[in-house]
Amino acid sequence: MTILERLSSGTMYLICGAIVAFVAVVCVVFMARAWRAGKAIGMDTARMKRTITASATFSVLPSVGILLGVIALSGSLGIPWPWLRLSVIGALHYETQVASAAAEQLGLTLSGETMTAQAFSTIALLMSVCIMWGMILATLFGKRYLKKLGGGDRKAAPETEKKPGFGDRAMTAMFVGMVSAYIGSYLGAFISGEGLLTFRGYWTPLVTAGVAALAMAGFTWLSEKKNMAWLESFSIAGSMLLGMIAAVLAGQ
Repeated sequence: MTILERLSSGTMYLICGAIVAFVAVVCVVFMARAWRAGKAIGMDTARMKRTITASATFSVLPSVGILLGVIALSGSLGIPWPWLRLSVIGALHYETQVASAAAEQLGLTLSGETMTAQAFSTIALLMSVCIMWGMILATLFGKRYLKKLGGGDRKAAPETEKKPGFGDRAMTAMFVGMVSAYIGSYLGAFISGEGLLTFRGYWTPLVTAGVAALAMAGFTWLSEKKNMAWLESFSIAGSMLLGMIAAVLAGQ
């Protein structure tokens, strides 16, 4: 039995599947508890249903890209492990980058032909350890951070007089910084692809970002200016899906 056959064996499916099933059950339990809590504090039922619809679409549509990531990694790591990583806490860009970097440090390429049991153990351990700090930091400092999200005396002020608190500013700053870093790296790769200022580099990420941004602008315009408020629930997922389609077409 080859290493890939072992990585896609029934035992691996059982182990990884049990973990995914446990996380799915936890999600259902928390969703039910959140619904009851929302009803208890008098939240609008229609608004809660719209939130569930938006969350479902945001989860289902982008999962097409995640499925492609599972397929891409399955050629070197088998199917169960990438399925587990991308189903529970992993992210597509993180998993592929860390797996490739770990394989490179081991002197291997991320492929089934060069994969060994020792290499898989190292790659899987690194993929897990590097992403666990979000959970640890949230456990240690989450409650203290949530207090800052309230913005001090914002609750005491009238709704029309509330000012952005620390949480609002921090999230905006992190989002702008993340987008700027990615677009900056895309521009750098495109401008200096084969030499300084050649403009012959890899431009697919720029097309993807541009199409997704235009799609989001279109969804926002339709929902706000054309009284199509229902589109707001699908704007993020729809923009991501159109961006992925653009990436596929540009890659051709």
